[in-house]
Amino acid sequence: MFTGIVTDIGRITALEGEGDLSVTIATTYDMAKAQIGASIACAGVCLTVVDKGKGWFKADVSAETLKVTNLGDWQVGSEINLERSLKVGDELGGHIVTGHVDCVGEIVRFDEVGGSVVMDIAVPRSLGNFVAQKGSVAIDGASLTVNAVEDSGEGTCFSINLIPHTQAVTSFRNSKSSDRVNVEFDILARYVSRLQDKG
Repeated sequence: MFTGIVTDIGRITALEGEGDLSVTIATTYDMAKAQIGASIACAGVCLTVVDKGKGWFKADVSAETLKVTNLGDWQVGSEINLERSLKVGDELGGHIVTGHVDCVGEIVRFDEVGGSVVMDIAVPRSLGNFVAQKGSVAIDGASLTVNAVEDSGEGTCFSINLIPHTQAVTSFRNSKSSDRVNVEFDILARYVSRLQDKG
């Protein structure tokens, strides 16, 4: 479990393999305190530490994960949002995030307005019921608040405001229109939708 509060920006330093992928990520985390087998959310995807050293860790990414996330877009030098798993007693500053991506969305607008950035993200219409105005959504692992939602025959588009602090401490400082992003909807929205389907 995670909270969607990004605590480091990692950098991809190596990508190895075909099909399944072995990824090495540079980090400021004290990896001496992280155990092999620990979970770290990498751009919103829960990955397992399989090797580590001072200032880096390695994780394996399956072909299936590459197919349903944007991890296949990673290149050496890519910056990604990182979050260590939640411990009992930790502050829940964002919302409950599982690290299981629901879909890959596309940034269709990334415009500076004042000091903030308005980011619009398009997702399949079939998932539009999971998005609500003023609700929470995790984008590339960051817990964000939805400002507005618009449905159309082509899909669902929702808008997010990135304040300067969020831009500075996340990988969104490098984002642009047309980028693909990992989207995880609020787990409560999933259960509410499921209950409505049953009703």
